[in-house]
Amino acid sequence: MVLPITLTIAGAAALINIWLMVRVGQVRSSEKVSVGDGGNEKVIRRMRAHSNFGESAPLVLILVGVIEFASLHGGGESPTWLWIVAGLYLLGRVAHGIGMDDGKFGKGRMIGTLITMLTLLGLAIYAIAIPYLTFEAVNVSGPESVAAFSQD
Repeated sequence: MVLPITLTIAGAAALINIWLMVRVGQVRSSEKVSVGDGGNEKVIRRMRAHSNFGESAPLVLILVGVIEFASLHGGGESPTWLWIVAGLYLLGRVAHGIGMDDGKFGKGRMIGTLITMLTLLGLAIYAIAIPYLTFEAVNVSGPESVAAFSQD
């Protein structure tokens, strides 16, 4: 089973991760900081933007993947809303990465943080709800139940 949203978002997330890595390397080079952050605020900001992405992206990708799988496994299609949410998450992470250069509370940073938190919250709640919204009772009292389980 192909998961088009998950595959697309995972690929895009990898590209954003590379972009954030390059940005850290650029500021390290210009500020002459080889290892660590050297106490340099510019380096710290870029490193944190990269780290923040690495902290949230795996959870978002897992949630997108399991939600998409559940949708396809149930005989449906990849939900359009999931494309939108995943795309907004990635745009938010780009805004956050750029916003980290703007000072303590840059607009991009705030927007990216808010989008990330809302994305994680929404996807988490939806993922938790899926088994309860799609529950199908199965009689597990006899051999027929074994056949029912093996057909899934």
